[in-house]
Amino acid sequence: MKNLLLTLFLACTLLSCKDKAKASISDIKEDVSEVVEEKADSIIEVVEEPIKKTAKQIKEELTTKGFKVFDYVDEKTQDTVIMQQYFVAFLKTGPIRGQNEEEAALLQQEHLAHLSKMYELGYADISGPFGDEGDIRGITIYNVPTLKMADSLANSDPMVKAGRLEIEIHPWWAGKGFPLR
Repeated sequence: MKNLLLTLFLACTLLSCKDKAKASISDIKEDVSEVVEEKADSIIEVVEEPIKKTAKQIKEELTTKGFKVFDYVDEKTQDTVIMQQYFVAFLKTGPIRGQNEEEAALLQQEHLAHLSKMYELGYADISGPFGDEGDIRGITIYNVPTLKMADSLANSDPMVKAGRLEIEIHPWWAGKGFPLR
């Protein structure tokens, strides 16, 4: 009889603990939901109020860094458009194309790492290959103040150093803040 009573007591205790644990978990879920909603609201508030620089501030920042710029007023919007000089590097088929498949694959891997590094450091805004088998293999648009700097960065590409690609660079003007579509 004692064993039966002890077993019933333990079963009741366990069942009551299980119910308390369920309540605690649901309470925790509610608390977490409130915190997440508060954080989401504060993030939305930050996004709603971006810091906007004036055309004059942007132009001063760029010229201080050595970039060539000019501006004009858009007739439709009456906005001031800042034009900045970039440098487009055309990556052309180089004279040394005799690497074996393994060497060419390694050079391609190093080439892609170089382009990623240029992007991460803010020196290149966009890079990519052309979709045909023409002499011009791809482009990189350098966001640097001088032709000398763009040339140096482009020629530090492992594919160029190996002679598999060669570089042809041209100055190019584009409006600040206009994304690709």
